[in-house]
Order: sequence, then C-alpha cells, then structure tokens
Amino acid sequence: MDGGAISIRGLRVVRGGRVVLPDLSLDVAPGVVTGLLGPSGSGKTTLIRAIVGVQRIAAGEVRVLGLEAGRAELRWRVAYVTQAPSVYGDLVVRENLAYFARVLDAPVAAVDRAIDVVGLRGHERQPVSSLSGGERARVSLATALLGRPELLVLDEPTVGLDPVLRRELWDLFHRLAGDGATLLVSSHVMDEADRCDRLLLLREGRVLADETPAGLRARTGAADLDAAFLQLIEEGGG
Repeated sequence: MDGGAISIRGLRVVRGGRVVLPDLSLDVAPGVVTGLLGPSGSGKTTLIRAIVGVQRIAAGEVRVLGLEAGRAELRWRVAYVTQAPSVYGDLVVRENLAYFARVLDAPVAAVDRAIDVVGLRGHERQPVSSLSGGERARVSLATALLGRPELLVLDEPTVGLDPVLRRELWDLFHRLAGDGATLLVSSHVMDEADRCDRLLLLREGRVLADETPAGLRARTGAADLDAAFLQLIEEGGG
C-alpha cells in the first residue's frame, strides 16, 4: 500500500438511503498527525467508522496498516477513541485502566505507563464521574494507549474542552507521533488545523484538500486556514 498507514480507494457508503461518501480516495502517511476537518455532516464520523472496520460499505477498498479494515489482526494495532468518553464513571481511573488492560491482555505495567503518558498521575484513585471533561477525555485516551497502538483514530477528541486543555491534548498527540504512532484526528474546529502535520478537508463526503497547513495557505493565498477552507468551498473544491 505504498507504505501508507491508511489507504482508501473508491469508498462509497450509503446510510439510511443517503449517500454519505460517494467515491472517496485518500492516503494517510505513517508517523504524523493528520487532521480530518470539515463541518458537521461532512462524513467525518462515517469515514472513521469505515477505517476502524465497523461501517458497512457499498463499494471500494479500505486498508489499514496494509490489511483490510476490520481484520482481527488489527485489533491490537489500532485504537479508536469515540467522541463520548468510553469508560465507566463509577470506577476510579486505575480500575478502568486495569479492566481494559485485562480485555486487551496488556501487561500490568501498561496501566502506569498510560497514566503517565496522559498526565493523570495523582488522579488514579478518583472516580471517573468526579473528573472534569478534559480529564475524562484523558482516561479514554489512556485506555486506547494500553496496547501501544500503531494507529490512533480520534473522533472529535477536544470537543467541549477549554483552550488550555485542547492545547495540552494536541501537545500529547504530537508526542505520540514523535514516538512513532500515526494519528488521525477529526475536528470541525478550523483553528485546530494548524496543529496538524497534514490536513484532509472534507465536505459533503468529498476531499477538498489533502496537504500541509502551509501548503493550503500558499495554494489559496488566504491569510488563515478558515478563509482557505471557505475559498475552496466557493471554488467548488477546486
């Protein structure tokens, strides 16, 4: 697959009788933070579901780490963090991570490593329900890191967080990429685009742009990425 972490060709997805992704092709390079950006309804979540292998597709091919999406061999190599924290509120942080470590057959030491990576040291014995929104997001991310995944797919991980917490999470994403992981991070907040190494701009199920933030500004001549995105829409994706 040309060394790509994700390779998609001719992807077509129909949901509820509506074509969400008509004919999508793209590649995601390994070891970088790629932003999947676009307004609500652009098809970001459907695309993510196809990548992690839980979306029925009408046509096309989706390959992840060289394998067909959804293959059992990818279960330990790909981590998917949904918009809503996927942890148990009545358990403390360490209990949540210990439970998921058993599910993933991860070593006990992985729990402490994940706690340190996401900056939750000192909160291990707090019930998740008592944590802030940003801290709960970190617990969800920590569960995803227990198996040392090669690819992390994060669906709107910073939604509803204050600017400081958003910055801290993006710093963490780049540290993970620096350690060799590939991250695909979806967002509808255009000011997060500059935090990505590369951008995939989606609108109505189609890719408007696939390039670096600097490259997108240079191509459109726009002063900021929000203006660049609007210009691409006005040009019909040109």
